[in-house]
Amino acid sequence: MIRSATLAMLALSLGACAVGPDYVPPALELPQRWSAATGGTKAARPSEWWRGFRDPTLDKLIDLAIAGNLDIAQAKARIREARATREQAVGALFPQVDAGASATRSRSQIVTRNSFRAGFDASWEIDLFGARDRAVEAASYGTDAAFDDLDTVMLTLIGDVASTYVEARGLQARIALARSTARTQRETEELTRTRFRAGDISAIDTSRATAQAAGTEAQIPALEASLAQAQHRLAVLTGRPPAAMAPYFARVAAVPGTPAPPRAGIPADVLRRRPDVRSAERVLAQQTARIAQAEANRYPSLSLTGSISTSALKLGDLAKNSAIGWSFGPTLSVPIFNGGELAAAVDAARASRDQQDAALRLAVLTALQEVEDGLVGLRQERLRIRSLTEAATASKEAERLSRALYTSGNASFLDVLEAQRTSYAAEQSLIESRVTLATQFIALNKALGGGWLKLVDVDRPAVVDAETGPRLRIIPVEALQP
Repeated sequence: MIRSATLAMLALSLGACAVGPDYVPPALELPQRWSAATGGTKAARPSEWWRGFRDPTLDKLIDLAIAGNLDIAQAKARIREARATREQAVGALFPQVDAGASATRSRSQIVTRNSFRAGFDASWEIDLFGARDRAVEAASYGTDAAFDDLDTVMLTLIGDVASTYVEARGLQARIALARSTARTQRETEELTRTRFRAGDISAIDTSRATAQAAGTEAQIPALEASLAQAQHRLAVLTGRPPAAMAPYFARVAAVPGTPAPPRAGIPADVLRRRPDVRSAERVLAQQTARIAQAEANRYPSLSLTGSISTSALKLGDLAKNSAIGWSFGPTLSVPIFNGGELAAAVDAARASRDQQDAALRLAVLTALQEVEDGLVGLRQERLRIRSLTEAATASKEAERLSRALYTSGNASFLDVLEAQRTSYAAEQSLIESRVTLATQFIALNKALGGGWLKLVDVDRPAVVDAETGPRLRIIPVEALQP
């Protein structure tokens, strides 16, 4: 009889109904091409785009960041949490079995008695309307989203490391330029002092030369402070103390040259590569499954319970047939009145789904905007840097000529000061443009979804507990005090 009932319940479980909506990916209206794209529609293959800078120090820092960044450590832990949540949901689909045993000794008047009991209790909730199956579905979508979130964190991290590194190299270049310019201006100041002592010029020219050199030197401390702060940011991004980056910047290096721009492809391809968009879509699927889970809770539930036990006055009698008893039967529960709680839970789940639908559409629009911004910014900055390069070259030559003419007495000192200021400003603008160009290249690759291609170990926990088994624990006296 038990076997027949079990088979019947199993067949009922396998043929369970499903309620609530099934997830269907939303239809999104996407443009066929980028308005700012100049190349073909074929997308570039996914790659570790930062290696195009051909800067070993940058490659090393990104490797360190992937291994040591604490945001990545949190994202890995969230993946393990999502996996464990799914395993919990799967475990709820199976029967639950518990075992117990007891032994008691009692005395009544002059009679002392011993009693022994052992048994098993089992319960199994039949998933008639798919509530627990929907919980597994939602947890599976949550696991997928956790992996996409890890990719998003890595993509953001790589972009932040690369941008901060380029900024630091730009600051180094500006410090070197300021020092070089200040030395030249001090030489000009000494020249004016020589001519002043010879009576060729007035003291005002010497004062102007001193003021200009001092003004240039005054910029250096602020630039060095910004450089130190950029190094500190890099250290934190790699999971290290703030001072750990000093060895990587002991030698001054130029701003990395920006590689050729990547092919953008078509918008649909980019959205498939964007981990933040994929994560938003998976969360939308998860919220849809939770609507169905809440809807299933409004329907009747059926559970199958059973127990088998044996009791006796002597331990050796527990195995006798006369001491063994059992019970078995189904339990049907029908929600009749709950004050609208279950219906409200469905409404809340639907509202959460609608929020996530809007979040997905916003993520798509943001991704499209970032690509368009990156394409325009990179293209325009390349045009700008050409003009700045020409301006810097011409300004440098003008400075050289004005200084030569001033030395020979054929130009005023104001001409020299103006030429030096113009040359310094042009060189600064060129350095800043190189930094901006590299930053635009980084932003475009982030917008296109390019990132880390190697496997990342998410199974190993960061904190390993030394002792988890049963043991005697001594509670300190201080912990017992109020």
